[in-house]
Amino acid sequence: MSQADRSLATRDAAVRRLAVLDAAIQADPQNRAFTLAGTRPLYHITPDATMLLISQAPSNKAQSSMVFWNDPSGVRLRQWMGISDDDFYRSGKLAVMPLDFYYPGKGAHGDLPPRQGFAAKWHPQFLPLMPKVQLILLVGAYAQKFYLKKRAAKSLTATVRQFEDYAPYFPLVHPSPLNYGWLAKNPWFETTVVPALQRQVHAALQA
Repeated sequence: MSQADRSLATRDAAVRRLAVLDAAIQADPQNRAFTLAGTRPLYHITPDATMLLISQAPSNKAQSSMVFWNDPSGVRLRQWMGISDDDFYRSGKLAVMPLDFYYPGKGAHGDLPPRQGFAAKWHPQFLPLMPKVQLILLVGAYAQKFYLKKRAAKSLTATVRQFEDYAPYFPLVHPSPLNYGWLAKNPWFETTVVPALQRQVHAALQA
């Protein structure tokens, strides 16, 4: 079997595994209420991905439309990344794997956090299916705490400021409108972090 044939066979096996995992997620008792309501998990995994986007959970608008990052946060995120909607949704190079694949509901100060145990159960089963990933964006404190663990700095601000220390991870503040105040207080983010982010995103898209 040639290298091209082996690569194709590996990709086909990954696609079949993805279908099995999707069915398992919907059948999992933790997600029973969503499945009974006709709500599907919102994520996007492709074996060809070179860039992985990890955040807390879909927004209500994104979940309702079944289009990931289809909200004001997504608009700003794409601006930070320096890419078009077409690159974001149709390049075939971007995977989206939040800590929870379902909108968790509204809390007193924004959306509720992702449910405990979801990412720990499912993420390790998806990651091996994306062998080409070279850049992992950790959007928001939940994603950073889950993946960086003790390596994370004492605050989100410090972690984001030290983004160069975490490759292949790239920590970002969440682009939610709730964080516009943070952006105003930390102008270094858009002058230093965003240009570096765009360079790495463009390199991943070209890989």
